[in-house]
Formats: sequence, structure tokens, C-alpha cells
Amino acid sequence: MLIPGYATAEGTARFRARFEPTLNFRQADGLSISSIGLGTYLGDPTAEVDAGYEAAVIRAAELGVNVLDSAINYRHQRSERAIGRALAMLIGSGRFRRDEFVLATKGGFLSFDGSEPADPAAYFNEKLVRSGLIEPGDVAAGCHAIAPRFLAAQIEASRRNLGVETLDLYYVHNPETQLSAVSREEFYRRLRTAFEALEEAVAQGKIRMYGTATWNAYRVAPESRDAVSLAEVLRAARQAGGENHHFRAIQLPFNLAMLEALASGTQSVDGKFMPALRAAETFGLTVFASATLLESRLAAGLPERIQQKFPGLSTDAQRAIQFVRSAPGVASALVGMSQPAHVEENLRTAAVPPLTPKAFRALFSS
Repeated sequence: MLIPGYATAEGTARFRARFEPTLNFRQADGLSISSIGLGTYLGDPTAEVDAGYEAAVIRAAELGVNVLDSAINYRHQRSERAIGRALAMLIGSGRFRRDEFVLATKGGFLSFDGSEPADPAAYFNEKLVRSGLIEPGDVAAGCHAIAPRFLAAQIEASRRNLGVETLDLYYVHNPETQLSAVSREEFYRRLRTAFEALEEAVAQGKIRMYGTATWNAYRVAPESRDAVSLAEVLRAARQAGGENHHFRAIQLPFNLAMLEALASGTQSVDGKFMPALRAAETFGLTVFASATLLESRLAAGLPERIQQKFPGLSTDAQRAIQFVRSAPGVASALVGMSQPAHVEENLRTAAVPPLTPKAFRALFSS
């Protein structure tokens, strides 16, 4: 049986009241969301890693995290399922309610079911092509599709994996992958039809809102093959759902080593180029930052001159998290945490308030 409900203003405010000021919260679309969220990308598809994620989700909730992020292809659907089991335990304990958590996941990449089959091509042909969920021409780079029927099926699978009736935020995952196979005009047409399917999912109560989770799309130069215009994406959303469409958020990489979202003028808004974070703010979108620790590469080895600009923190992982959650325009910094010990270390960042705008700007001075 799927857990009913979804994140609400009342529920997330209740959660916030229990944990603030221990963990800083922000307002996003009427919801109170933790400035640090838990991501579930890394790790082998094993029972051991599953158990680690389950324990990490539970510990994160106990310490004040209410943003949980996944994708159907992460660890062959196992990350979603680990979150689902943890969420069922948290809610079943009576200590938490469904309306307190913002649950986000993604669809777009072809995914195995628990483990990699002996013949992946035959598996996808049987499960996706012969079933009618996709046409061969829908697939880009041999791994990606955003055809409406395919996304509808992925939403159903994610709801089952996570054990909930309604997903709070559903992302089209790395849509720029499609640009490796189709023209820009066809890309935006496909995106519009994908959004039409997501608007229908909202109407059916299966998701509450949607967005795009990207890697290159919004941070590379406009002339790059992978570049995507956020203004054009929103135009597709309006075409799909009218002025009251449900495209509300974006996710993109931002960290100490990848500053483009803050520093590079990649997005055109009313004829003026600006960084993605500023463009998103102009459009009223919530931004979730991925790759906060850049797959642990920023968790150690920061130069001393950088370390000194983050007083009160004891590890480089904490400093890297503090940088992202202090950036103007970032609502929540997503951090991959697959063990309770990782959660406890990383959330010690929350004992120190985010940098003030002045202190954040000082990071870029010599």
C-alpha cells in the first residue's frame, strides 16, 4: 500500500519548528526545506549499500533534513527503494509524517531493475520497445528517452519504489542528452510533449510539480551543443500547462570547482545574458544544487587560504557544503550520504550559520 499525502506548507513548517535553528531552512513554493538535502547517487547496487542508505535517510531525518533526492536509474532503482523503506519506517514510527518531507526523483535514463541483466540490449528491447513504451527513435545516446508514455511508466515505477502515492518534485533527468540525437527544434518539441505528460501526472495527483535536473544544460556556453535556454524551457512549460504550469524547480551542479551557475552568463533573459542562478531567481524557480562535494573530490585537500574563510568548521566536506548552501539563489545543497557517519559529519555544518552575503563575496577576493 502506498503512503498517501505529500509535502505541505503546514507539514514542512511543523518539521522546521522542530529543528530550526539547528538546521537552516528556506522557503520554496510555500514549503520549508532544509538547506542541506540528502542525495543517493553513488554506490554499488548491493544490499550492503542499500542498508547504508536506509540508515542514512533515517539519521538525516532525525537531524533535521527533509529534502530527499533520488532518480530511478540510481543504482538500478535501488536508491529509490532504500529511501522508500526508510520513509516507511520513519512514518510508521509515528515520529514523522509524510507531509513533512520533500521527496524528489527523476526520470529519463533507461534503467535496469535491481541489477544489470546479462544482455542489456535484449532487456530494453523487451521491456521498453516491444511493450510500446518507446520507439527506437525516441532513444538518444543509447540510454535516454523522454517520450510521454515512457515518462508515465517511470513515474509509476518511482511511486512504487518510494512507496508513496504522490511525488513532490519530478525532474526530467538530463534532458540535454537528447541534443546528441535531434535538432534543437525537435528537442524543444520533445520537451513540450514531456511536460504535457507531467502536467497530466499533476492532474492525476501522482506528482505535485516538476522541473529539470541537468548537468551541462544551463551552465555551458550558449553555443555549446548541450546548451539549453531556461527561457525556452519555460516557454515549453507554458505551452504544455498554460500560465499556471507546474514547472517550479531546477537542479544543476554547483560547487567550489564548478562555479558556472553563479559566474557564467549562459542564460538570456529579455536579451541580457546572466548566470543560471540569477536567471532562475528572475523566473521565480527554486534551485537545488547537485554535486556539492563533486563525488567526494572536494571532501579533502582544500587549500589553506580557502579553509580559513570558513570559520567554525572542521572538515573540508563541511566547508564545501557551507559554500554551496551560502550561495545566493541556492535553496538546498544536495549531498550524497550513504552512511549515518557521513550524515553526522556533514550536518555539523548546520551548527554554523550560512555565510553572510558579504562573507560569501569575500571568498572571491584575493
